[in-house]
Amino acid sequence: MLVVGRVAQVREFVAKTPRPLGLVPTMGALHQGHLALVGAARRQCASVAVSIFVNPTQFGPNEDLTAYPRDMQRDLDLLAPLGVDLVFVPLVEEIYPEGFDTRVEVGQVARRLEGGQRPGHFRGVATVVTKLFNIVRPDMAYFGEKDAQQVRVVKRLARDLDTGVEIVVVPTVREADGLAMSSRNMYLSPAERSAASVLYRALCTAQRLYREGERDAGRIRQAVERVLGAEPLVVAVDYVSVADSETLDELERVDRPTVVSLAVRIGRTRLIDNIALSGV
Repeated sequence: MLVVGRVAQVREFVAKTPRPLGLVPTMGALHQGHLALVGAARRQCASVAVSIFVNPTQFGPNEDLTAYPRDMQRDLDLLAPLGVDLVFVPLVEEIYPEGFDTRVEVGQVARRLEGGQRPGHFRGVATVVTKLFNIVRPDMAYFGEKDAQQVRVVKRLARDLDTGVEIVVVPTVREADGLAMSSRNMYLSPAERSAASVLYRALCTAQRLYREGERDAGRIRQAVERVLGAEPLVVAVDYVSVADSETLDELERVDRPTVVSLAVRIGRTRLIDNIALSGV
C-alpha cells in the first residue's frame, strides 16, 4: 500500500496502474461504512485509491473543523489489509496552494437541505471532489448513500462536467440499533448515543406509513417530527424532508421515487440520515 502526499506522486502512480481504477474519497476517522466503500471498489476495480483529507472549504465558520476526529495511523492500519493500492494524504496547501481562487458550484440540487442549512458546504465538496477526480483520474468513485444529497450533488457534477467518472453508491452501513455509521458518532456521550437511534426509528416510521398506504407527504413529515420530538435529548430538528429522489424537490404526494431525509442535533452533535420509501 503506497502512501503519498503529493499530487505528482499520485500522477506517477496513476500512469502505470492497472485499470479500472476506483477512488474512495474520505475525510478519515474511518469506520465500517468507509470500509464497505473500499470493499466495493476492491471487488469491481483492478486498482483502488483512497484519499484522506479533512477538507476545510466544506466547513462553515462555526462548524467542527478543528475538532473533527483525526487518527491517520489508525486509518492506515484499517486500510492495509483491504488490498488498497494507493492512499493519498495531502496537506491543505497541496490541495489549496497559495493563490488558489477557483470554486465549483453545483445548481439546484445543492441549494436545499444541507445546502440551505450550511451555506457554502457543497461548494467546498464540489471543489475538492473535482480536484480529486482531476488528480487521481479514477474510472469509478465510491460514495455512501448516508450522505444522500452529497451523492446527488456529485452525480450532477460528474455528469455536467463530463468527468467520465462513474459514481457508485453503496448502501448505508448501520449499527445494531439502526444508527447510521458516521465519524461524528464518536462525539456522542453514552446517553446521547443511545438517544441517537431515534433518527432511524423516525425514518422507519415514514417507511411503515408508506407501506400502509399513506401518500400524503405532509402527514409523513409530521409523523417523523413527532417521533423525533418525543426524544428529550434531541436539541433541534434542522429539517425533515420528503422529496423526489432525483431532484430533492419537496413533495406534496408520494407518487414517485422518494427519499425521506433529516438532520437532527443531539447535544452538540449534528447527525443526518435518510431512507428510501420502498415500493416506489
